[in-house]
Amino acid sequence: MRSITRFFFAILVVMSFTTAGVLPSESLAATQKQISSKQKTGLKSTKKIAKSGKFTKKTAEKSSAKRKRLAAIDRPDARYAALVVDANTGKVLYQQNAGALRYPASLTKMMTLYLTFDALKHGRMTLDTQMPVSAKAASQPQTNISLDEGDRLSMRTAIESLVVRSANDSSMVLAEAIGKTEWNFALMMTQKARELGMRNTVFRNPNGLPDNSQHTTAYDMAKLAIALRRDFPEYYHYFKKTSFTYNGVDYTGHNRVLARIEGADGLKTGFIRASGFNLVTSVKRGGVNLVGVVMGGSTAQARDNQMVSMLEGTIAQLETSKNSVASDKRSEVSPESETAYLYPDVPRDEGSGSGDVNYDALTPAAGAPIQ
Repeated sequence: MRSITRFFFAILVVMSFTTAGVLPSESLAATQKQISSKQKTGLKSTKKIAKSGKFTKKTAEKSSAKRKRLAAIDRPDARYAALVVDANTGKVLYQQNAGALRYPASLTKMMTLYLTFDALKHGRMTLDTQMPVSAKAASQPQTNISLDEGDRLSMRTAIESLVVRSANDSSMVLAEAIGKTEWNFALMMTQKARELGMRNTVFRNPNGLPDNSQHTTAYDMAKLAIALRRDFPEYYHYFKKTSFTYNGVDYTGHNRVLARIEGADGLKTGFIRASGFNLVTSVKRGGVNLVGVVMGGSTAQARDNQMVSMLEGTIAQLETSKNSVASDKRSEVSPESETAYLYPDVPRDEGSGSGDVNYDALTPAAGAPIQ
């Protein structure tokens, strides 16, 4: 009887794969292999816990979660990219996949803030300007600050909510106030990206919510980070904010790297499923001014740890070799680098990051396609 049951079950499995248009033999083999692997892993874990005499459902779940976290940290993510650049000179100090196309996620809000600061600087708006909340803005998914259609939001609160809360609804309010429509604002964002030398970046919305056409690179995000400090020093302090209050609710940020690196003063985190965990960080310590980019982190903690490791390691190397930043020896740059400098026309032995920069100097290859 048991043999007959197995026979009919096998027929049903084959029929289901055939219906789906998948080769039965290949799919069954792959499925059996996955099941076998999972069973072996689970069996080992169960035996280990049972040996201790403390086997419970909760313990098993915690053990499984821990294995998944460790696997995620140890296994390189196909979406991973990283970059450290000297913001004063534009010298690339470390890079991995920095020219490969990636989804920006909420790093997109850095450009939304760039255009917002530009509107403030040129007097088109003030920090006290009250902006209307449309139905579209109010309908934006989490994270948000629960805006309702018909509300009015000040420019100051909108900025704080983007930096601290990464609020998608506030991003749309800014887009409609500055660009009139989301689409027009996205065109403005992409045009500004071109002006800043971000040749491999396209924006389709103001908040970084999933869109297959929206992409960037670690190189381009570093350029934007440097431009934000250079062009808007009077507003750059907002990137250090870790909390704000709106409508009686206290919001705290999730950019934990700010508290882990001495001299860190910005900028932005980001995450959607397609991108993994993203982060751009700026650090000023003594005479060192760095921008770090991590994209495609497997977890928020892994991303943060990688950023801390990259920046602290770079600072330590610079402190032990004071001439390394000013040196023009290309051998000091990672052999993976497609170019040694983001903008080679900037003097390499001076500069505060506030002078004119030749952003057209870098045109890295697009690299791997978006995953």
